[in-house]
Amino acid sequence: MNDSCLLSIRDLSTHFRQGSSITEAVNHVSLDIMSGETVALVGESGSGKSVTAHSILGLLPYPAAFHPSGSIIFQDHELLNSKEQALRHIRGAEISMIFQEPMTALNPLHTVAKQIGEVLNLHQGLAGEALNKRVLELLDMVQISSAGEKLKAYPHELSGGQRQRVMIAMAIANHPKLLIADEPTTALDVTVQAQILALIKTLQADLGMSVLLITHDLGIVEHFAHRVAVMHQGQLVECQETRSLFSQPQQAYTKDLIAAEPCGDPITLTNSKSATTFLRTHDLQVRFQIKSSLFGRRKEYLRAVKGANIQVEQGSTLGIVGESGSGKTTLAMAVLRLVNSEGDIILRDQNIQGLSQRQIRPMRKAMQVVFQDPFGSLSPRMSVNDIISEGLRIHQLLNITELEQKVVSVLEEVGLDPAIRHRFPHEFSGGQRQRIAIARAVILEPKMIILDEPTSALDRSVQAQVLDLLKKLQQHRNLTYLFISHDLKVIKTISHSLIVMKDGDIVESGKATDVFNDPQHEYTKTLLKAAFY
Repeated sequence: MNDSCLLSIRDLSTHFRQGSSITEAVNHVSLDIMSGETVALVGESGSGKSVTAHSILGLLPYPAAFHPSGSIIFQDHELLNSKEQALRHIRGAEISMIFQEPMTALNPLHTVAKQIGEVLNLHQGLAGEALNKRVLELLDMVQISSAGEKLKAYPHELSGGQRQRVMIAMAIANHPKLLIADEPTTALDVTVQAQILALIKTLQADLGMSVLLITHDLGIVEHFAHRVAVMHQGQLVECQETRSLFSQPQQAYTKDLIAAEPCGDPITLTNSKSATTFLRTHDLQVRFQIKSSLFGRRKEYLRAVKGANIQVEQGSTLGIVGESGSGKTTLAMAVLRLVNSEGDIILRDQNIQGLSQRQIRPMRKAMQVVFQDPFGSLSPRMSVNDIISEGLRIHQLLNITELEQKVVSVLEEVGLDPAIRHRFPHEFSGGQRQRIAIARAVILEPKMIILDEPTSALDRSVQAQVLDLLKKLQQHRNLTYLFISHDLKVIKTISHSLIVMKDGDIVESGKATDVFNDPQHEYTKTLLKAAFY
């Protein structure tokens, strides 16, 4: 290991034992991290990225996890298979980690001050006023506004970005030499992502840290990493300087990963001048009561959607973008009449706002929805056949043979082998589950599908496949889409028109190409700058 090498991984293999079976998660990986550099570890889900990182600090479920081969040397100290006591001195002090989901990584029962203070007390022995002062300094360092007020806050009282900043404060509390950031921005809005990445970059420069960045987002990698290591099926298939890797990738898998970044255009609309309006709303408002009337006091409401006016042509896609809490999903649920609202909702030529649930039920065939998390939206107790055919059984009188034929046909249409219809959701990958969810929606031959972040939980290559499928279905079935996403790269590839939402208001709307090429509102400009760096 040369003088500038901080961490050296050699021939690392990590396997998991479950009963008599062995899962080979990582096989013979070698990687060096130099002092002060950022190395990105990329690859799809299940490629072994996180297992490799967790092996460094011994954060795996031993003895079920074991290492048939390998060495991990950090500043001349062997970490692999080290005793727990030795690793405790390294964790949080010399090597720190930021986890993907801060809400689960932070203790919900402890305040911000206590959680950051615990790290300082354990490694530096700080207590009392000195401890409180240092915690406050760290919160300021990670740019949490009103830091003093946040000391007594619990994780659920903070936004996603604030929770991630608290995690970073804990990670840098003892000036570590290596920071492992495991998908640190995946669960965050695009503008918050940009802020967190810029913060990590600034702290790296100030503290002289090395960073191991684990991500599946190559857009982030291209702008923040010095070198990129690509993993596939537990093996390191390529490692290059960032610019070289993106300009001249050597391996076929790396080329596929780069090509999988969202690209392309929405489908071409035929007869766009004579297109009929499928959906429009006028002054649509949604309010949620947040305080009840007590002793004559007024009720208080949160205005989640404020006077939304939208218009969607038959066979086109309306993209709805904005950060968490902007009102995107609430607007869509109001259109479906799944939340109470005020204002007009005109489906074709009929105002459905005043209809009772009994009156609107026959119309629900025409309006379907695909959710963000296919695993959560598919019943684990039902077979694929029952999941897909459930809507038909409710809305139509078909015999068993006809139902079976319909299910087989729609599975083929979404690119799945009909033979899988007797299996259950847990037996499939995320992309396959999302195809099942799409099949469940289109089997009813709807005119409109609301797609609520349908690709955000998927790897980039799977995203591309699902987007291609959605375009093909739209073209073939003349489907109208309301496509909700915070990922503007995805929105750009599928949307004909676009609305941008902030705090319940539509702050900008128009043709998608016009909004992307010449945004008018400052908020839209901020979103685009964050999304496209």
